[in-house]
This record gives sequence, C-alpha cells and structure tokens, in this order.
Amino acid sequence: MWRAVLELDSTRRTVSGSTAELAVAIDRAADLRIYTEFRHCEHINTRSSSRELIREVAEFGVTYLMEDKWSAGIMSLRQPIELPHGFGPRSSMSFFLYNQDGTQAIARPYLDGAPVEPSWGPSPVAAPLDMPKYHAFDNWDATSNAPSHNFVYDFDVFRYCVDDSWQEVLSHSSNGAVLSGSLSALVEAFSSGCAIKLGIEGLCLDLVSSDRPTIGHRVYVRGGSAYYYTEQQLFIIGSHPLVRVCPNVPLQYSSRNWDFGWLMVRSDGQVVYRRCDPYTLRFSDHPGRHGVRWFVR
Repeated sequence: MWRAVLELDSTRRTVSGSTAELAVAIDRAADLRIYTEFRHCEHINTRSSSRELIREVAEFGVTYLMEDKWSAGIMSLRQPIELPHGFGPRSSMSFFLYNQDGTQAIARPYLDGAPVEPSWGPSPVAAPLDMPKYHAFDNWDATSNAPSHNFVYDFDVFRYCVDDSWQEVLSHSSNGAVLSGSLSALVEAFSSGCAIKLGIEGLCLDLVSSDRPTIGHRVYVRGGSAYYYTEQQLFIIGSHPLVRVCPNVPLQYSSRNWDFGWLMVRSDGQVVYRRCDPYTLRFSDHPGRHGVRWFVR
C-alpha cells in the first residue's frame, strides 16, 4: 500500500514525484513515512572512522496541510535513540519536523524533571563544527525545558512515502452540520473494528500572534478509543498524541509557538484539547469547536 510520491536529492532538488502529489495524499489523510540515507561518521559519531551507510525510515504520526498545498509531518512518538546502542542520556521527546522542501526542525521537551532556569527567546546559533552537512538556522529557548531549532541536514536522499488507503466517511462543520458523508457510515465502520483518522480544521489558530496573518490549515492524527451514544447519536473519540505548531509556510518552531497533547473529538464539532505545556509539563484542558473530517480503514 506504500508508494513514494516525492523524492529529493541531497541539495533538496526534486528527483521524482511532486509536492502537489504529496499534498493530495496528505489531504486524503495519508500516513507519511520519510526515507533518508546518511553515513555513520557524518551524522551519528563524527569521531568514528566508519563510513557505513545507514538507511532510516521515520514515521510521522502527525501531518499538516497549509493552504491546501504545503505539507509537513512531525514525529510525535519518538524518544531519542543513541545509535547503535540505546537511548540518549536524557529522557525526552524528539518532535522532529520535516517540510515538503526538506527543511527540518526539532523540539525537545525533556521528561526527566531536571531543574532549569528558563529563559525564552532566541539563543546563540550553534551548528556542530565537525558536521558540515548540518546547517542550523536558529535556536530557541536553549536553557528551558523545551529547546527547539530549525535546520537542514543534507541527507543523501529524501523519499516521501505515503499510504493513502484511508476512506473519508464523514465531514462536518464546527457546529456539527454534515458537509459530506454520514454519521451512520462512520458508526458502521467503527462497529466493524476499523481504525479512524481525523482531519481537524484550524486546530492551531490560538498559537498565531495578533500581528501575523491567519493561515488555513488542517492537522491529521490517528484516533484511539472511540464511543457511540446510540440514543443521542453522538460519536466521541480520543486521539493519539499530537504536536501543535503555529501554522506557517514552511512550518517552523520558535519560542512558545508550539505545544503537545491529546484531543477528545465529538461528531457535533465539540473538541477538548488536553494541552501539555512543554516548558513546565503542566496540563490544562481547552474546549473549542472545529470542523472535522473522519477517515476509516
């Protein structure tokens, strides 16, 4: 079911496929994995003499589509691995972000509770001197519990692979008005054990500062446990963990423009976001209303 829809070379020029084909797949809630290649001594351990080629395929559990044309994905479940032996020295999440043009970013909320003296905003930019293929653009909140920065690593190849076998069965507005499909089709698929994926409209609008233009966007994430109230005809689902980022083209991290958490989504348009503040790891609930597209497989 997987196929490559876009491939870039090490200079991020298109080799095959197109960003338009990727956007069409993401708009159909396609799952996204990105294949890359790199040398051990260039990317993992620059003190090593090993030039062994490493192939990586990364899962991007959260995908974004901005203005119906710009695609991006975020690794939402990754803890940092220290190849080839185990995990990194501190427990954290590695919210790597890849845009359709090969530009990348990382946000890293630490989970070990180590004390910090936070300072927010821009920090000195420091690309590793012994890693010439790594190009750092910026650096944010370096002394906080949730540093982030945007960069490019010149992988030998970038291959965007999708599985777009999801089927859209219901789309509704923020007040629950059905735009296409039907609730009965969703319930029938759910009752047969189908997996569910959500496309939520405008989920990150509250992250946009007042001096910036609003960018239309949709966030796609898998659903987990689901419930159907048979008399009220109300469908409810909890999402897998997701990362929210202020919508932009390209999608980028900066100081306090991102967070992570979970959603409770209802078929009447009501959504509750259980937000984790990455700087404090404190949780809070935020209700709202959003248009939602429901996909099954």
